[in-house]
Amino acid sequence: MEFLIVIGVIVLLAVIVGIYLWTTYNALVTLNVRVDEAWSDITVQLKRRADLLPNLIEAVKGYAAHEKGVFESVTKARAETLNAQGPVDAAAAENHMQSALKSIFAVAEAYPQLQASQNFLQLQGELVDTEDKIQASRRFYNGGVRELNTKIKIFPNTLFARNLGFHEREFFEVADAASIAEPPRVQF
Repeated sequence: MEFLIVIGVIVLLAVIVGIYLWTTYNALVTLNVRVDEAWSDITVQLKRRADLLPNLIEAVKGYAAHEKGVFESVTKARAETLNAQGPVDAAAAENHMQSALKSIFAVAEAYPQLQASQNFLQLQGELVDTEDKIQASRRFYNGGVRELNTKIKIFPNTLFARNLGFHEREFFEVADAASIAEPPRVQF
């Protein structure tokens, strides 16, 4: 009789541990997918902004063709953004992009006809809208990363999460957070 009780307790413990592992694994997979989805949204918004930049450069070039350095820095920042391989690369590219955008809008301020151009105003509006979407996507991504990293780090998940292939993810943080705290401000 005692032998059956011991076997019953062992089976019960094995079932409890199995259910715990099963639910934790599914939760980690769900969080991992959510972070991937959020990162995908960020890359879509970064690509959208990068696609707007050639049109913006052309609009400004029509009025300020001699500002070659500004156009080159925007083009270089665009390439960095498109070639970013992860949150750390994207954050570095983001700092350069914000600086380049400020430069191009500073140039645009010197040309009243450009400021009145419908094409330029439309591009400016789309760029501000995209910057808002990038910020929202970044917050969503970082929230997902925080949730996943917490789930991986807490005990007893930390004992097996890494062995199942789950690793902490990097936050999308920029060195100069103030530079992206708000979209590029353009006042004409």
